[in-house]
Amino acid sequence: MTGRMAGRLNWLRAGVLGANDGIISTAGVVMGVAGATSDEGAILLAGVAALTAGALSMAVGEYVSVSTQRDSEKSILAMEQLELERMPETEQSELARMWEEKGLSPSTAEQVAAELTAHDALAAHAEIEFGIDPDELTNPWHAAWASMIAFTLGALVPLLMISMLPASVRVALTVVVVAFALLATGAVSAHLGYSPKGRAMARNVLGGLVAMGVTYGVGMLFGVTLG
Repeated sequence: MTGRMAGRLNWLRAGVLGANDGIISTAGVVMGVAGATSDEGAILLAGVAALTAGALSMAVGEYVSVSTQRDSEKSILAMEQLELERMPETEQSELARMWEEKGLSPSTAEQVAAELTAHDALAAHAEIEFGIDPDELTNPWHAAWASMIAFTLGALVPLLMISMLPASVRVALTVVVVAFALLATGAVSAHLGYSPKGRAMARNVLGGLVAMGVTYGVGMLFGVTLG
């Protein structure tokens, strides 16, 4: 698998996990409020607030995290470029040694190192030493938008269900729909991670059901107390 393909899969996996967070966190909030009151306006307001706050939190968190990672990558590249300028022969020998450690014969490793150095020394060292592609640095804005959109799409599932369904079936059908949504995100996440789907789906659904059950119980408790 190429580094670029692996990066795309990581982004896709992160998007699925972001949607999963949106489903569970928003479902927990709206179920908690639904347990306390049957007021549709209050439930909708709480759901919208949870969606908005969660999506913005995800976006800011990803932006800060990826910005830090990008700054580190830039610092590493600058340091490596300086070393290449100051001691090119030593750096080429180091590159050859790393290829030899990967299984190439000494003569082949030296030839590969020489050819890569002649083509793009910085890219060659950055990739084998640090797993960085100088032309594909992480983008904090892409990460922020992707996380916010993924969270929003996930959060819309419980929000739309609990706000559109009749009061008599609102809670039960929301739980069912959320469970199916969590089954889907669990399956996709497991597929992208090459792990067993059944176990991942079961964990995902169980965690979501526990979250909804606890918040609904807390909502009922406060509803009775306030009433």
